[in-house]
Amino acid sequence: MKKTAMTISYELWGKLYLNITNKCPCACTFCLRQNDDGAYGSDPLWLEHQPTLEEVLANLKTRDLSSYEEIIFCGYGEPTSELDILLETAKYIRSVCDTPIRLNTNGLANLIHGRKTEPDFKGLIDTVSISLNASESEAYMAITRPKWKDKDCFAELLSFAKDMKQYVPNVVLTVVDVIGEEEIAKSQKVADSVGVKLRVRPLES
Repeated sequence: MKKTAMTISYELWGKLYLNITNKCPCACTFCLRQNDDGAYGSDPLWLEHQPTLEEVLANLKTRDLSSYEEIIFCGYGEPTSELDILLETAKYIRSVCDTPIRLNTNGLANLIHGRKTEPDFKGLIDTVSISLNASESEAYMAITRPKWKDKDCFAELLSFAKDMKQYVPNVVLTVVDVIGEEEIAKSQKVADSVGVKLRVRPLES
């Protein structure tokens, strides 16, 4: 049974993570939320209801935002699903501190909103980290299981990454280390093809 709470923000490794929505257009085979209620010992991240902007800001005002190494939009959902809340929250953070802001995303915001969203992030986000998950489209669709079965979501992700470079200083594609050296090498070529960095991360981080 899912445990619910209103864990809008949680601390890990000296960083503050923002859980602004549980909405997500994907059902990734490896996703933490398939098997647990929280992340790495956090309180439950299943939200009792979709937070309003006012609730998110009220939560942040209880914390010293300047004390964190980084503030990261990353919880039990795709942050860009609530794009307006994400952007307004980033504006608030920018107004009160200089802490770097990162967005962890599936890179499908343009499909979610039916328009080009990349310009919206200019001046608000320092790093956009996009989950690549595979080095080619067929494997990507099988692993991430997005709701758009008739779209090339892999191509959409890469287009998002490439275009985001115009607006955000640091754009990164990520894969987990368990995929093996051959797949990592292929993923590096994919990242090189759109001119962004590749980060290979441990599965548990």
